Amino acid sequence: MKKPSQNYLYKSAFTMLELVFVIVIIGILAATIIPQTKTNPLQEAAIQVASHIKYTQHLAMMDDRYDANNLDSNTKKSKWYKERWQLVFTSSIYSGGAEAYTIFSDTIKNSTGGANEDEIARNPENSAQIMTGGYSSTAAVNYTNPNFIGMEKLNIGNSYGVTSVKFSGGCSGKRISFDHLGRPFKGSQSSMKSPYNSNSGSQRLIKTECHIKLSNGSDTVIINIQPETGYVSTAF
Repeated sequence: MKKPSQNYLYKSAFTMLELVFVIVIIGILAATIIPQTKTNPLQEAAIQVASHIKYTQHLAMMDDRYDANNLDSNTKKSKWYKERWQLVFTSSIYSGGAEAYTIFSDTIKNSTGGANEDEIARNPENSAQIMTGGYSSTAAVNYTNPNFIGMEKLNIGNSYGVTSVKFSGGCSGKRISFDHLGRPFKGSQSSMKSPYNSNSGSQRLIKTECHIKLSNGSDTVIINIQPETGYVSTAF
């Protein structure tokens, strides 16, 4: 078999000029694409919070708390509705002074509106963790304690640089809860005297769009929750 000529081998290889062109093109593409893939911590925080609001709604719909025999030990009246699943934002020494949130069902004793360790939802991806970013002095729930078993990402102040969380529109109190139909409520269920009314007689069901604004001091993102359906969306 005849061997290819030296001239043929030379023509079938890349030239130095072609290699330079390829390197230049790769550099241009990298300079264009890489900045677009840069993460935005504030947007990541909003996406995470929106996802966990949806998860709270899912828990409320799957874990219907209705029980006519669940009575308040003081008033002897039904209190099952006070145990609805909820997400509450807090900022205290137990979260390291940073904005954080907790997902829980207020089941212990007479439902005080606060979260005990045994009331907090378990991380569905790791059952050894509870879904709080820091809430109280109990070691397992204290973000600053070495025995903390919460989720660091739920401490959105330290994890994503969120400096403030503000509620407006149809919601207030930095707290969202849901009934068995997935409808969103504002405020704490602990002060309610019936499934849909507060002490004053006004309903706690959210009637207009709820806005949760996350800020890092320079930028803001807004999480919107629709009345009735509890549909969650984000606006960057």
